Amino acid sequence: MKVLVVNSGSSSLKYQLIDMDKKEVLAKGNYERLGTNDAFLTHKIGEEKHVFNHPALNHEEAISFVITQLTSEEFGVINNLNEIDAVGHRVLHGGEKLSGSVLIDENVISIIEECIPLGPLHNPPALLGIRACQKLMPNVKMVAVFDTAFHQTIPPENYLYPIPYEYYTKHKIRKYGFHGTSHRYVSKRLKEIAGKQYDKVVTCHLGQGASLCAIKDGKSIDTSMGLTPVAGIMMCARSGDLDPSVVTYLMDVENLTTKEVMDILNKESGVYGLSGISKDFRDIEDEYQKGNKNAILAATHYDSTVAQYIARYAVELGGLDAIVFTGGVGENQFNTRKRICDKLKFLGLEIDENKNKIRGEEIEISSDNSKIKVYVIPTDEEMMIAEDTVELTK
Repeated sequence: MKVLVVNSGSSSLKYQLIDMDKKEVLAKGNYERLGTNDAFLTHKIGEEKHVFNHPALNHEEAISFVITQLTSEEFGVINNLNEIDAVGHRVLHGGEKLSGSVLIDENVISIIEECIPLGPLHNPPALLGIRACQKLMPNVKMVAVFDTAFHQTIPPENYLYPIPYEYYTKHKIRKYGFHGTSHRYVSKRLKEIAGKQYDKVVTCHLGQGASLCAIKDGKSIDTSMGLTPVAGIMMCARSGDLDPSVVTYLMDVENLTTKEVMDILNKESGVYGLSGISKDFRDIEDEYQKGNKNAILAATHYDSTVAQYIARYAVELGGLDAIVFTGGVGENQFNTRKRICDKLKFLGLEIDENKNKIRGEEIEISSDNSKIKVYVIPTDEEMMIAEDTVELTK
């Protein structure tokens, strides 16, 4: 069974075509600068990379061109469109109505539309991608996989904010959490690697965006992101948790609009804001190793906030059996992992420094004496989406 996984952004389109019988990625790519004549597609088959400068003024034109390449003699991996058995779409927000992956129908599309105020940047392009695929592949079953769905098991005492309850009933203001597909994948993979279900796990998705998840008996009971992805730990360019008065004070003294202050918190803050160096954590780490004071300040702040959330979730879980690092930073920045874990030695956590010096590998890095197991597990959200798609369309 071949599944096309689609992740539609406002100006980009990422995809993977996966042979699920072999668990093999046949082709993948990224269409960038959609909506312009400068749009271009990077199409990969194994180690081969092909770049096409091809205008795509909308998602339908982009997906149509992607299909052309997937079925072409020179760059294709399938003979025709009929070989695509199903399509899985990554969708940011399903609100409270969608607590799992679902077959797409008009009712599901209506719910995704209802959630646009909660995911104004991500839900609209996801809908465009769905509609485009429906038009180009009208007889193919499609599935929506939601970033928020895994966190729908969080209890009310953890998802409600301490503000008047009427704002929850009227406007559904609550913690939703994100990166759910990634947290679900690595927790599932952890069970497969360990050969057992750990009762109390914290998964750390550390990338450009970053979030932690407290998982009890395989279910999310708390997560660091909230109503929006700006909450939680500090990130590469997002502030994370703040005294809310910082926002109103900034608006007053700098005469900022709501959009302007949110742009600051989303795009100019976090590690980048504190260091003034870069939004790329690799640059921060390079400067850290050179002794740059601003890089050390930013990285130390970052390490502390991650460790504090892990300790907080150990309290919520009533203990801690395992920690998983994933995401671009979590999988590759071994110095960051070490600094975070060193702050948690008081919990009986100890890593093996030789095992830890890896990038992007699936491995246990805790020492034999550690009371808490620590793993690095590269995330594979596309495979998780594809597995859900197979399960729902078979």
